[in-house]
Amino acid sequence: PISYKIKNGYTSVSLRLTPNDALFVVFLSPAKKNAVTLPVRTERRVKSIEGAWKVTFQPDRGAPPEATFENLISYTAHTDPGIKYFSGTATYTKSINIPVNTLMIGAQIRLDLGDVKNLAEVVVNGKPLGTLWKKPFSVDVTNVLKPGENRLEIKVTNLWVNRLIGDQQADMKQKITYTAIPFYNANSPLQPSGLLGPVQLVWLK
Repeated sequence: PISYKIKNGYTSVSLRLTPNDALFVVFLSPAKKNAVTLPVRTERRVKSIEGAWKVTFQPDRGAPPEATFENLISYTAHTDPGIKYFSGTATYTKSINIPVNTLMIGAQIRLDLGDVKNLAEVVVNGKPLGTLWKKPFSVDVTNVLKPGENRLEIKVTNLWVNRLIGDQQADMKQKITYTAIPFYNANSPLQPSGLLGPVQLVWLK
């Protein structure tokens, strides 16, 4: 449902769009009122999801099977070259505790990933919630969160630029990628990659 008003034979609707958004406006039946104004949801509470994440990396891409990120950083800031130059899909997992009194009736709860490079598939308590490909990297988790322990899985896929650059390093013994035209060299700038955050739960009322 959206707010609208009818005047002089025209219907005007108010839409809030973020960059790259696309929406369908569907007129289901003749309007019974000339104007409807719905209340605007406001942010009521925010819970930051802090602490370490377990990160498992797609095999055969040069990275170790798994690592622990004490804080959310770009792969390019990691000291392990296999992670620094990683390109592919990595899965971030973490358990969070939700007190029963925070699941407010009538409130929508969204999981906001902050910044992501470049795609994120979100799974909460084993339920897939879709793939996020643009800002805001946010998804509705109202119906999948439960009181107590909840498991978050965020599968992040980045571009292959960093792996191409990593394969051009002088100490690289075995290349992982192949391209007929080398667009990047060993000194090309690396691109931020991974789940960058901050990750938050946002209550909307």
